[in-house]
Amino acid sequence: MNAGVPFWAEVVVAALLVLSGGFVVISAVGFVRLRDFFVRMHPPALAYTFGSWCVTLASIVYFSTLESRLVLHPWLIVIMLSITLPVTTLLLARVALFRRRVAGIAETPPSLTRGPRKELPEEATSRLSPRKP
Repeated sequence: MNAGVPFWAEVVVAALLVLSGGFVVISAVGFVRLRDFFVRMHPPALAYTFGSWCVTLASIVYFSTLESRLVLHPWLIVIMLSITLPVTTLLLARVALFRRRVAGIAETPPSLTRGPRKELPEEATSRLSPRKP
């Protein structure tokens, strides 16, 4: 036990870190069990968000009790993740949707724009064929 941190703070920090690990395990199970890419994107994104919030709160509790003052530096991590994670997820979804359209998969929704369709070379589209379940 650390002399500068009370026992209750260590228990709270440990619980938050274990909860964060639980979110990651649930995310991994969901990632493996779900078949479609678009459905598979959600568990890691949600678990990453919840897990990072738990780790950030654990850091705030630990360092605030250690220094006997409110420490809010870890909020910068969550703020940056809250900005970048949705953007990254959106870009991955758009790329996957574009690749499905180019591959000609039947269940893919059509493009919302009416511009000319750009085709990829044949060697690029052969790698985009749908997987067999």
